[in-house]
Parts: sequence; structure tokens; C-alpha cells
Amino acid sequence: MTLHLTLGPVQYNWPVERRREFYRQIAASAVDTVVLGETVCFRRSPFLREAMAEEAALLLAAGKRVVLSTLALAVSAAERADVAALCGQADLLTEANDAGALYHLRGRPHWAGPFLNTYAPGTLAVLAANGAEQVCLPWELSLDSLRPLGRTAAGLRLEVPVFGRVPLAISARCYHARLHGLAKDGCQYVCDRDPAGLTVETLEGADFLRINGVQTLSGAVHAAIHEVAALREAGVESLRLMPEAGDMVAVIAAFRAVADGQADPETAERVIREATGGEPLCNGFLHGVDGTAWVGEAAA
Repeated sequence: MTLHLTLGPVQYNWPVERRREFYRQIAASAVDTVVLGETVCFRRSPFLREAMAEEAALLLAAGKRVVLSTLALAVSAAERADVAALCGQADLLTEANDAGALYHLRGRPHWAGPFLNTYAPGTLAVLAANGAEQVCLPWELSLDSLRPLGRTAAGLRLEVPVFGRVPLAISARCYHARLHGLAKDGCQYVCDRDPAGLTVETLEGADFLRINGVQTLSGAVHAAIHEVAALREAGVESLRLMPEAGDMVAVIAAFRAVADGQADPETAERVIREATGGEPLCNGFLHGVDGTAWVGEAAA
């Protein structure tokens, strides 16, 4: 079985020019599908609509499949209306990352994103009945938890996140704004000062978390390169990579090579560490241990 590679949406507040250059590179990469959209903060959306249209056209011309994603937490009336409008468009497939989006997409083909709480076979059955074609499972599931889902996902393609900082929480309040003495509605978009998230350190000085507007991410970068074979055996058909600073084209190529049997995981791990500039890596969730842990090749 050939594993599909999906690139998830950019979670950070990157300027339009940075996004343009990023997706020019992605258009020539080994990824199969690209998910575009603002999943974190509705206030960023107006600045991205024109850019996203350009990005979609560029990626489609390069032969990539493009999917549009909804917000992960729609709170206000304007946010809920935006989700409804996105789900109403018919040009591209929509990925639901909010339960409200599932309501608007019922009976139509769509994807279910990783911000939905999909932990059990019964949930997969409900999503399939609603019209989902693919389900991206949450980051915190272990391999032991994934296997029963893979055995019962008839008719659904299962996807698992394998790269990127792990989204741990999302809030209606913005820590980034509060840190700068600003209100959320007058935030001045200060999250753009931290294009890889704002580092939160422990008292000992260790990189513990990253703050990204209303979102909290892991400090370490999740990289499940040693688990690709186990994920395939568990019934997973697609791997999701989340955009991070560094050489994402090289990261994608490393996963593609392992998935196709053209490289061993140990070699690919070295490529990923170099491509991410030596960022700490983690894969603990898949092994049922502390999510910040790194389980090396032999144990994996």
C-alpha cells in the first residue's frame, strides 16, 4: 500500500510573502495533498483570503490536491458564519475541524480534521455516515489505540499526524495579546513576531511549550519517522506533516523515502534533524509515554 502524504495548514501567523515563497517550494515537493486555511485565529483570516486563492491555484497547477480547513474553535457569531460560508463553497473539498462544521457538511463528501475528538470506532462510524471520506486522528493517540481504529475504518481513509509541533490546547483568549498588554480584539497581530511560536521555558530553562496566539503547542517537534511501518500495519493510509520553520521540502522527502522503502528511518531522522535546525524531537504519544519523550529507532 502506497502511503499518501498530506501537508496540513500553517498554524503560525506568517506574512503573506513568506507564505507565497513557502508554497512555491511545496508545489515542487513530494507531498500529495495540501490543506489550506486558518485553523487557529479568526482575526488572521481577512489577510489570508486573497493569498490562499493564489496558493490554491499554484498548488493545483502543480498537480497537488487542495483541501480547505475550518477553524478549530468557532466562538463568535462572525466565526460561526465564516465556518458556514467555508463549508458552503463547492470548489474544493472542506476539512471540518469543528463539530459545527460537521453539521454544515452533512451528507456531502468532506474530511474530518485532527482537532475533532476521534478516539473510538463508534466515532468513525458517525463521521462516515455524515459523509467523511478521510479522518485525521488526533496527535495524542498511541499505536495501541490506533490499531482498533484501523481494523474498523472500512470505507474511510485514516490519517495520522507524523510531523510538527503538537497542538495541546486552544482557547477563546489570546495569551500572546495579554503578554503585550493588549486585548484580543486589539491585539495588533503581535503573534507575527514569533513565526515559530513564543517559547515558554521551565524554571530550569528547558524549551517546554510554544504559545501561538490562542493556541498552545509543544516545545519539541513531533517526528514519527521510525513509526511509519507500524502505522501502515495499523491500517493508516495517509501521513500528515504540519508546516514548521526550516526545510520542509527535505522533511517531506525524508518521509516519502521511508514510506516508499527508499531510505531507512535512521538516515531519514538525521535528515529531519538537520532540516529543522536541531530542534528537539519527540514521538512519545505514539508509544503511550510522556509526549515530550523521544523513543529511538531500536525501541520504536
